[in-house]
Amino acid sequence: MARDLPLPVLATHGGKFHCDEVFAYAVLRMALGLAEPGRDHVLLRTRKPELIDTADIVWDVGFIFDAAANRFDHHQRGAPQRADATPFSSAGLIWQAYGERAVAALLRESGAEAFAARIASEIDETVVRRIDEIDNGLSSNGSSERDTLGMATLIGEFNPTWDDPAGAGPTAGDVAFLEAAALASGILRRRVDGLRARLAAEASVLAAHKAGDNPRILVLDRGMPWKNVVFSHDLPVLLTVSPASNGNWMLDTMPPEPGSFEQRLPLPEAWAGLQGEALVAKTGIADAVFVHLRRFVGAAKSRAGAVDMARKAMEL
Repeated sequence: MARDLPLPVLATHGGKFHCDEVFAYAVLRMALGLAEPGRDHVLLRTRKPELIDTADIVWDVGFIFDAAANRFDHHQRGAPQRADATPFSSAGLIWQAYGERAVAALLRESGAEAFAARIASEIDETVVRRIDEIDNGLSSNGSSERDTLGMATLIGEFNPTWDDPAGAGPTAGDVAFLEAAALASGILRRRVDGLRARLAAEASVLAAHKAGDNPRILVLDRGMPWKNVVFSHDLPVLLTVSPASNGNWMLDTMPPEPGSFEQRLPLPEAWAGLQGEALVAKTGIADAVFVHLRRFVGAAKSRAGAVDMARKAMEL
């Protein structure tokens, strides 16, 4: 009978941990499909060179960066930097090698793996780069104030306190490290899924706009984020029709720029603040429901009714 293969050994330093090596471990587990240390891999937290040398993947310790050899430290002279000279942390180095693979693994269930490269690139710029900056004592906004709700702070607070018995001995902080990694994994999963949803919405909005009868009226068969897509693709949309959770179909106006409360085309002044029979009489649309007093949103009971409201609003 063939013997079982040895479990892969993943090694980082022991003792107090920081956001970069915790996040890197979460990324490795996702990319490699690893579930639990001791079951499908060994997590080795040590600074002993003789143990580090036996590991299959090493990060944030060892004084070596060699991606081909799966060595990802950034504390040595000549450590790698980003193109703009921002120093990498172990999170950044691991992300360069395993980030897209981790994202693809998270997207596999939803069948959205085609988005993996774009999502991995955005997370690198918005999340991983910030971890690199914090770990290397840099700031992206010129402020040195501690972000008490930032991921780096929250992960750091998983470390045992000075008077906690779990903070002493050869396995100090090992349990807390895994708890912190669970937090990092949850954050990464939700960020990836949020970006997937945004890209899926972008594709749906562009397809709906292309298929529409009037380029100034966007009709969506599901509620989804659409304003940023209109802005980023410079679409000539004035009004959008989409279903609401209460069964009505909403008629939304388009602001002239992000964050504005104005409208490119407000709904007709004669409709402002009307609802029910009064709105039906004024619009001539049998299932018109309401128009807000500020004229930025209205509703009808049907898709056809909301589209008719949009067309009449443009005529008026």
